[in-house]
Amino acid sequence: MTEERIARLAKKAHELTTAPGVYLMHNAAGKIIYVGKAKNLKNRVSSYFRSLDKHTPKVGAMVQQVEDFETIITASEFEALVLECSLIKRHAPKYNILLKDDKGYCYLRISNEPYPRLSEAKQKLEDGATYIGPYLSSWVVKQTADEANRVFGLPTCSRVFPRDFGRERPCLNFHMKRCMGVCRGCISEEEYNETVHRAIEYIRGDSAQAVRILTDRMNEAAEALDFERAARCRDRLRAIERFSERQRVVFTGVADQDVLAFVQSGQDVALSVLRFRGEKLIDKIDFLFRGAGTPQEVRGEFISRYYSDPLHELPAQLTVDELPEDAALIAELLSARLGKKVTLYAPQRGENLRVMETARQNAAEQLSALNRRRTGREVAALDELGHLLGMETPPAYIESYDISNIGGTTVVGAMVVFEDGRPLKPAYRKFAMPDRTKPDDYAAMAEMLDRRFAHYQNGDEGFERRPDLLLIDGGKGQVSAVAQVLERLGLAIPVFGMVKDDRHRTRAIAAEGGEIAIAAHRSVFALITRIQDETHRFAVGYARRRHTRSAFELSLCTVPGIGEKRARALYRKFGTKHAILSASEEELAAVKGVGKAAAHMLWDALHGEETEESVSSQQMNKRNGG
Repeated sequence: MTEERIARLAKKAHELTTAPGVYLMHNAAGKIIYVGKAKNLKNRVSSYFRSLDKHTPKVGAMVQQVEDFETIITASEFEALVLECSLIKRHAPKYNILLKDDKGYCYLRISNEPYPRLSEAKQKLEDGATYIGPYLSSWVVKQTADEANRVFGLPTCSRVFPRDFGRERPCLNFHMKRCMGVCRGCISEEEYNETVHRAIEYIRGDSAQAVRILTDRMNEAAEALDFERAARCRDRLRAIERFSERQRVVFTGVADQDVLAFVQSGQDVALSVLRFRGEKLIDKIDFLFRGAGTPQEVRGEFISRYYSDPLHELPAQLTVDELPEDAALIAELLSARLGKKVTLYAPQRGENLRVMETARQNAAEQLSALNRRRTGREVAALDELGHLLGMETPPAYIESYDISNIGGTTVVGAMVVFEDGRPLKPAYRKFAMPDRTKPDDYAAMAEMLDRRFAHYQNGDEGFERRPDLLLIDGGKGQVSAVAQVLERLGLAIPVFGMVKDDRHRTRAIAAEGGEIAIAAHRSVFALITRIQDETHRFAVGYARRRHTRSAFELSLCTVPGIGEKRARALYRKFGTKHAILSASEEELAAVKGVGKAAAHMLWDALHGEETEESVSSQQMNKRNGG
């Protein structure tokens, strides 16, 4: 039945016009479940009903429910975009992203008591308190309340004044100079209420007036020799100066704009919007789209729908982590709404890129809250890495490879795995290369990857998972060697190199076509450095152990009756030098191919040296009085 339905829909789509327009997908009940626009209706709609296995999970689920579709032809692609926004708003289809405006209003509350408290409130109550607002953003309200309480030293504890004067010693906030210490009973009700009044003026934007009044109060207190009150005014002035300076330092040169960062984890996409006005961050709005697919699918639809709505403020610049596919059309749509040019801009460097990283980190924290096993920093780093490398989705399962040589005779390979940004040590693998007697990193790397993916294609345990990304310690040469192996095996897996500078520090990511700078991307730089260092540590550690083992194997070969074959058999059986030294003569003889005679000579050779060392040690102890 499903095959017949898909064939029927594919045939209908093939008969569509190539003109621009809008298409509406209906389920069996006739309900609209998806609305989209197309530059070419025939090509776009037909794509849903072919190569079904290549669809994203979201698109695949939608196609499984489509019973029929209809189209509306428009005169231009721009008209199709306008109509799409209108139809999505009217029908709220299940498979279009849902923009829920359930933020409500928030207030700043000044309680009605002798020593009032300043806090945030979700709603306005008839409780005698004073409310400032309403505000649309709870984030702004919380940040403002926290800042005002800290700047003016207002208490945030649960004590009740004046009832609790002197009952307990001041808390840590007082000693950190974040609270004026009302609990000591040294501050009058009049002085406290005056401070609250100054805080309210500060909140309402008149910080200059608050500074002038505080300066006058400080001078008056100093002239009256009330040095404690003068010191409190001085501390508040310094706090205001610190907060103002911090805003200038962090956000200098950031124009009026909204900064949008989309971060993906699995099929969930989080968006954080930082709103800047007057070169100052004034608001943060978060959105979470569950099962939405990829940021590429969400980005254009969100921007066009959200900012075309007159209820939402539209600045002249929207700074995005990546330009949507229809950036020019969307800019035209929003410019028509604003009445002047609206620019969509994707920063590549400078202050705007730093602010974009802040937005990305905020979006990642939302996804981290869904999965507490991962931190927001890890989510953000993987998302930014995928974006930087041009991957459709962030790489959740990364394999990293390195070759290590010691003395030109010991050549080994190491595979390290990072899952969700963290080392997955049970998946680490080591590759011995006894047949390689001289260094050749390119050939050794190709051999290691060839063996690794031969295991994968055979379904061997420990190698059955296909990585999302391969990172190779080295530059374009190593990347090219691995790419040839993957091409020969018919595997399409992204592969990049990790390039170090002259001081052996991570510098860039290498691709076959050149290098990708990562110094400006702090989270990616930190992640790549960690992966590269861990891979190098694992490879060098294995090479040293292998080299020590080889040296001991050679020393075993000097014992009469023990050749290279028997030495390797002993190491395969016991695993380490210590285990061989600890084995009894009977245990050595039990190793296949060794025998009693050879075992006797080996045991005597090994323990004869230990006996001499033991005797020498005992004699030394006697000389020293031990």
